[in-house]
Amino acid sequence: MFLVACGGRGKASLALSGGDTLSLRHAENLTVVEYPDYTLAALRNPWDTLKTLHTYVLVPKGKPLPDNLPEGTVVRTPLARSLVYSSVHCGLLADLGVADAIGGVCDLRYINLPQVVERHARGEIVDCGNGMNPDIERIIQLHPDAILLSPFQDNNGYGRIGRLDIPLVECADYLETSALGRAEWMRFYGRLFGVAGRADSLFAGVEERYERLKARAMFSSVSLSVFGDLKYGSVWYVPGGRSPMGRLYADACGRYVFADEDTSGSRPLSFETVFDRAHEADVWLIKYNRDSDLTYAGLRADYAGYAGFKAFRQRNIYGCNTARVNYYEETPFHPDYLLSDLIQILHPELGGLGGLRYFCKLKDE
Repeated sequence: MFLVACGGRGKASLALSGGDTLSLRHAENLTVVEYPDYTLAALRNPWDTLKTLHTYVLVPKGKPLPDNLPEGTVVRTPLARSLVYSSVHCGLLADLGVADAIGGVCDLRYINLPQVVERHARGEIVDCGNGMNPDIERIIQLHPDAILLSPFQDNNGYGRIGRLDIPLVECADYLETSALGRAEWMRFYGRLFGVAGRADSLFAGVEERYERLKARAMFSSVSLSVFGDLKYGSVWYVPGGRSPMGRLYADACGRYVFADEDTSGSRPLSFETVFDRAHEADVWLIKYNRDSDLTYAGLRADYAGYAGFKAFRQRNIYGCNTARVNYYEETPFHPDYLLSDLIQILHPELGGLGGLRYFCKLKDE
């Protein structure tokens, strides 16, 4: 028995007993209980962990709705024609072999997945516009069986989208506090799309590889300090020590400069604050989206202050051009891929990991 929210939100009520609770080893904001005729999934509110963000009742399409269902948003499964806001979840559905269930997307220009691009070109996927202001008329014409979107605090019911009488699946995986915790949500998505066994198997492989890599990093005698990213305008967003990225640095046995920032999200800091704490860091990791690869000359041209970092002077900056590689599409549900890159960068004496997948050293020109 566990608490779920009445109607998906609001006052909590007690779920029915007699189900099999799915054993989730890492996800903190998700509970899944399987009953003979339906599956109940409760999403904990990450902004107020004593409350429930949403409750879903997954009922197979081939069965009539059971009597006395618990309170929650009913979703008929498997989903076959969904609107998926995020390239992250499009990538996962492709991994699970159900990319054909993507009926529409938002922010198409940011999606590099061939399955999505090609199906859109054939008219099989609808471009529903900007995720922050989607095209309601196109969504109505698409008539999806569910809308998968990322929740945000104080969303006020998602405006017109929330009034379409279409189940909204709030993809709160990004609010988990560990990389494996976020990846484990694929088991919930697998149940939405009728591929529970495939999702469970995929996650088991990700978890096994991640733990094996983590153990290998612990045998290294090298200890390098590291920080990441760039400033945007006057602000530099720094992942906290309890964020998935902060935990990844720790699992790679790197000395993350901002590990003491006690937050599971990111913290906005000034350039001066970042420079004061990171100017002597050994390694700098940068993600960017450009037509051509970033160089040291280009980085200096962007902002002269970057040249003052030790990692710049000693040419120990690694860049990931997300216009060329599927970093954002892959790493949320394949943190083992990213951990392998981090270990190879932070422990260069370790071999046999197959080379870098996302990052490469910046060139001078």
